[in-house]
Amino acid sequence: MSMTWKLLILATMIFCHIADDYYLQGILAKMKQRSWWRKNAPDRLYQHDYLMALAEHAFSWSFMMSLPLMVTAVATANESLVQTVLLSYIVNTMFHGIVDDLKANVLLINLVEDQTLHFVQIFITWRLALPFM
Repeated sequence: MSMTWKLLILATMIFCHIADDYYLQGILAKMKQRSWWRKNAPDRLYQHDYLMALAEHAFSWSFMMSLPLMVTAVATANESLVQTVLLSYIVNTMFHGIVDDLKANVLLINLVEDQTLHFVQIFITWRLALPFM
């Protein structure tokens, strides 16, 4: 695969990140904030429900961001790329959830830092996949 195609895959991964993190997140953007639950469902029963919203968004984001690599892996029947994508998918889901929690709940990082970390995730994932493309 030429470097032009590989760069197109990277650009598509970035686009998928933007689509999921801004447009497709929907109600999860609010529900992943602990403060939203305190205000809208203050019962003690719901005090940790924000964690489910964080996990669901992280899962969705990782899927969308990995989608160009997944399609490439399936289209080329490349088992090594499939394994790399699956492993990075798991790691990216956990890392994305942690980063979003630091922004939405711990209030330790801002949007610029949050997005920078997500772009680093994308680049590292793409870079790890390069030898198998």
